[in-house]
Amino acid sequence: MDSIKDRVAIIGMGCVKFGENWEQSLEDMIIDAAYEAYEDAGIDPKDIQAAWWGTVFSGETGQILATPLKLSYIPVTHVENACATGSEAIRAACYAVASGTYDIVMAVGAEKLKDTGYTGLPQTRPIATWSYRLTTQTPAAVFAMMATGYFAKYGLTHEEGKKLLAQIAVKNHHNGSLSPKAHFQQEITLEQALNAPMISYPLGLFDCCGVSDGAAVAIITRADLAKKFRPDPIYIKSVQICQGPREGWISQTYDFAHVEETYRCGIAAYEEAGITDPRKELSIAEVHDCFSITELTIMEDLQFSPRGYVKDDIEAGTYSLEGELPVNTDGGLKCFGHPIGATGLRMLYEVYKQLQGKAGTRQVKNPRLGLTHNQGGEPGAATVSVLIAGNELG
Repeated sequence: MDSIKDRVAIIGMGCVKFGENWEQSLEDMIIDAAYEAYEDAGIDPKDIQAAWWGTVFSGETGQILATPLKLSYIPVTHVENACATGSEAIRAACYAVASGTYDIVMAVGAEKLKDTGYTGLPQTRPIATWSYRLTTQTPAAVFAMMATGYFAKYGLTHEEGKKLLAQIAVKNHHNGSLSPKAHFQQEITLEQALNAPMISYPLGLFDCCGVSDGAAVAIITRADLAKKFRPDPIYIKSVQICQGPREGWISQTYDFAHVEETYRCGIAAYEEAGITDPRKELSIAEVHDCFSITELTIMEDLQFSPRGYVKDDIEAGTYSLEGELPVNTDGGLKCFGHPIGATGLRMLYEVYKQLQGKAGTRQVKNPRLGLTHNQGGEPGAATVSVLIAGNELG
């Protein structure tokens, strides 16, 4: 099987400020993100040969993207894959270029949740298996079960577990305070996180990401053309998407302490990218911290920490900006919120800027490889994307 490694490159990206963007329509956000990407790539809109449009609530046809950007008479395809929708748009665009069909394409993710009447993910819905044996749950309740499952499996008391989750929230809020495009830009204290109002035991207010509007865009071309556009393109090393069998909720063996799809998707991505020690070889990771417990388990599922020992790394600051492997350097979903279709591309925007050395006060030292992890669904029934990019060929 052929690999996509080093066959395509990102030459431009754009991202709007995420938040309650009452003064902007969906079209406004798309245009702002796209024209930042055009300028960054040094291209004209007419250079785009095809586009992929990732959104969940904002429109089901390519025309929703084509009209404001005037992408007339070229292929524009709507894709959707739960919370990994933005990453699905990236994947489709990358493979279209790698196939040799196009030279310059665009991937766009956007969501205008504040104007739709939706609160982001549905407040109550059938469990992902859609089984008559199961009741409805909120996303917070589902991930709260994961938190208690992890605490039970590894023998953490409530106080120990809550402190771990709070440390993740404090780290991400610190990083978000350095991110001009984040929705929430204030730091919080450990005490604030520990004493915040309860949303779904044991998850408190600061353990849960917000609901935001946002849009992000990537311009993708062939790797051999990339330096004609800019001196510092970012090369795709791997882009994988993994679907699970949706059996976790009806399996007595599921531990509610990991996401198997994340583990397996990570293995596939590392193999394609030629990575044997992700903790040592990766410079930065942007992961899907829809809830603080998700980031905690992702650290183990992606093999950054040994099973059951992420506590040691969190307490040692391993994943802080100054740590061995900085995670969610822009504040993650915790500070950007989760406009569903935009999230995967927003993650890539941060990795892109970090690998170019353009992340400002949150810049990590000498980055070489970056990873994005974008998760749809929930524990036991997930859709997961893992993308790896680098600033060097080979």
